[in-house]
Amino acid sequence: MANKHFEEVAARVRIDVVRAIHKAGSGHPGGSLSAADIVTALYFKEMNIDPAEPKKADRDKFILSKGHAGPVQYAALAERGYYPVEDMMSLRKMGSIFQGHPNMHKVPGVEMSTGSLGQGISVSVGMALANKIDKNPGRVYTLLGDGEIQEGLVWEAVMSAAHYGLDNLVAIVDFNGLQIDGDNDDVMKVKPIDEKFAAFGWNVVCIDGHNFDEIFDAFDQARACKGKPTAILAKTVKGKGVSFMENQAGWHGKAPSEEEAKQAVAELGGEW
Repeated sequence: MANKHFEEVAARVRIDVVRAIHKAGSGHPGGSLSAADIVTALYFKEMNIDPAEPKKADRDKFILSKGHAGPVQYAALAERGYYPVEDMMSLRKMGSIFQGHPNMHKVPGVEMSTGSLGQGISVSVGMALANKIDKNPGRVYTLLGDGEIQEGLVWEAVMSAAHYGLDNLVAIVDFNGLQIDGDNDDVMKVKPIDEKFAAFGWNVVCIDGHNFDEIFDAFDQARACKGKPTAILAKTVKGKGVSFMENQAGWHGKAPSEEEAKQAVAELGGEW
């Protein structure tokens, strides 16, 4: 299988997420697990980055707009070589650099401190516009939650990105259908997401967010699109890879017990 390597990396990322959140006793596993394949694809193939030179001028940047899923970014950065995996096991501990939400001043490879929903994509628009002005070839990628796009400033950012023709910007929506209070449709309907982005002037690509062929093809389409930003609507499963977490809103922000964590790691192909 051409993508076996990426699938193996994504499995390690998921295992790291489960271990870290269990050790912390708090965190957000559901949305971290749903985004693992997308984040793996970005850090391990798509983006121009170098762990040995994390601040190189022409690097691509990833902004985790849904900042509560910080563990998946921490895990991907660790697996990519920015720091030892064991370091992120201090997640949410007093004095740890690995806070509940990413901090750009503390964690190598984190480009923006996020957590307040909607601000990540807004900052991403600014970064992409700055690159255009500076003639910097670096691209900007941002990952949003589907519940996050209920925030009004998301759409101000979307409107601005289209206005300035930011074809160096890619927004990926982790469309798992659930948020902290339950189903998106019950809390505040966000569908049709694809039509909304298109109406704002974006190039839109709809994919299975757990299929690496589709993920990489979507990134290729984004690079080929000129004159407008690209939105990738990635259909995902909240809690992906762990049977008792999949499609369960209750696992949005709850840590697994030791027994649950052991089962999760085993299902993901790891050893406790």
